[in-house]
Formats: sequence, structure tokens, C-alpha cells
Amino acid sequence: MRNTKACLLALSLGGLPLLSHADANDYVVMPKVDVGEKEFDVKSGVERHKDGSSEAAHSLGLGYGFTKQWFSEVYAKYKRSANESQVFDAWEWENKFQLTSTDAYALIGFLVEIERPVERSEGFEVTYGPLIQKDFGRVQYNLNLLVQKHVQASQPFQTELHYQAQIKYKQSPSFQWGAQAFGNLGQYKHWSTTDLQEQKIGPAVFGKLTLAQKQGVKWNAAYLKGTTDSTPNTTFRLQVEYEYY
Repeated sequence: MRNTKACLLALSLGGLPLLSHADANDYVVMPKVDVGEKEFDVKSGVERHKDGSSEAAHSLGLGYGFTKQWFSEVYAKYKRSANESQVFDAWEWENKFQLTSTDAYALIGFLVEIERPVERSEGFEVTYGPLIQKDFGRVQYNLNLLVQKHVQASQPFQTELHYQAQIKYKQSPSFQWGAQAFGNLGQYKHWSTTDLQEQKIGPAVFGKLTLAQKQGVKWNAAYLKGTTDSTPNTTFRLQVEYEYY
């Protein structure tokens, strides 16, 4: 979740801690955990900046539901910066914990994510925070509030507050539609001014294809528009999951 331009800008502003930048393929993490679920996950995203340049991010993941409350997944992450070829970027270990049952007032989970970048000077990137989901009839709402920090880094990084939000109308089991939003508000105790925040929002579609008993492919995609000067102009993201038991 790094951006070279943002880093250089931060350094030019008197040695301030480096700013992080959300990956183009970031996705809304769901709080529900299914024990015994095996998952092969592909995430991809392309963003276009206001100057016409583009960047991309991709990841491949393998996950497993160890218990009714714990799902764990390991990702290999790749990126393509502007005017450069694609390279391996980082390993990521994601752990999701379901804290309430599906019949509770709201489904609540907790995310702990550890990323080890190829660039060792960045140390370890740690992201954690609550995952909240609420259903009203056919409409599902999700809001994730995530703190992101770097540990054992050789240069200063801000501890930031990120969010992921989603609304989805469950038209049928095989197709749903709605909207997604992602943002970085800056320092979690002292938010950045609006022009320095990262904010993007746009329409999203969702679907599921059942292949056989206890096997299926889930997918979701979104086209997001940046709403601040510090956000890419447009982002297209896609996630495809093959799930089996």
C-alpha cells in the first residue's frame, strides 16, 4: 500500500512521516467465517491518475477456515508502478475473526493483517480493526475501520485510519448490486485535511456461480471515482474466489 509520489511529497514537506496509499485491488473484508472452507482468491485492480499514468496491483491467495471463528489466508502480492513492469511486491498474512453469531443484531469481526514488503526498509505493515455488517431485509451494509502502521521500519510512517464501506442489494443468490467506498483519513488521532485524504467511491456488482455441492465461485467488481486531489482519478477493481469444502 505504498506510493512513491506520496512518499516523495511527504519527504519534501520537511521530513514528515511517509504517507501510505491504498492498493488498487483493495477489497471490502467480510466478517463471516465458515469452518472448513478452503479458498483460492485472485484480486486485481488498475488505477489511472490525473496526469494520465496508470498503476496496477494483483494478488493470489490461499485461505482456510480453521474454526467457526478464525479464517486465515496467505497472499503473494504484485504491483506495476507507472511506466514500469510488474514486480513481486510483498507477502501478506491475513487473519479474520468472527466475534458474533449470524443471528446477532450485527455481525462483527476483527481483522489482523501482516504484510512483509520486498523493500525491507519499510519493515512490517500491520493493519487491524473491526469489521461490521448489518442486514435490513435484502440490503446489506458493511463498514470496516482499520488502523495501519509500520513496525521495524528504517524510516518514519504515519499510523493511519483507513476505512472500507459497502452497500449491497441482494437481488438474487447469483447476482447483487450496490456501491463500495475506500479511504485513508490520515493519522488516526489527527486526520489530514480533505485534499490530502484518499477517498474513492463508485458502483459495484456481485455474483456467485455454484459449480457442485459445496463448491462455487464468488466475484465482485467496482468502478471507483476519486473525490480528492490525493486520490487516483479512477480505479477498477475485481475479486474472484473459488470456494470448496
